[in-house]
Amino acid sequence: MAIADRIRPLGRLFPLPKLDGGRNVIKLAWDMLSGMPGGKAVFSKLVGRMAPYTGTINATVTVLRAGYAEVQMADRRAVRNHLDCVHAIALANLAELAGNVALAYSLPDDARFIVSGMEIEYLKKARGTITAVGEPPVPRSSVRAQFEVPVTLRDASGEDVAKVVLHSLVGPKPGSGDSARTDVN
Repeated sequence: MAIADRIRPLGRLFPLPKLDGGRNVIKLAWDMLSGMPGGKAVFSKLVGRMAPYTGTINATVTVLRAGYAEVQMADRRAVRNHLDCVHAIALANLAELAGNVALAYSLPDDARFIVSGMEIEYLKKARGTITAVGEPPVPRSSVRAQFEVPVTLRDASGEDVAKVVLHSLVGPKPGSGDSARTDVN
């Protein structure tokens, strides 16, 4: 039975939480699931449900802590281009996922973020399993601020295939008690 088929019933038992609460859902979910057998795969599928386009690359978060994430994507036909290598947009999607989960895990409970821009440099054709390493700064508060999140994508031999910088805007969640502007756009 595929992981997605095993997770589907969990979605009915545990509907996706609203992200406007006073807690860091990504941190709570990772801390709860990552130590369980199959928990990293379950966490990764849940992230894919929360951000459906992200879920299309079937990547797995393998390491996650404040200021750091590693995410792996298998090379398969669905993520390849006409040149028989991993498609540029699949790589961008992987980079965004790695940077975003690292930043989300690092946020204070009353903060949220949105990516407001991205720079990507493709260094060589990507083939085989690709590992993205996101290393964001760790925001100390939910005060509105722009952060640059560097992400490096490497192939199985450890060679860099792409370098990415996500421009992410952090701000307070609605209703967090912060009297400042509460939207992050």
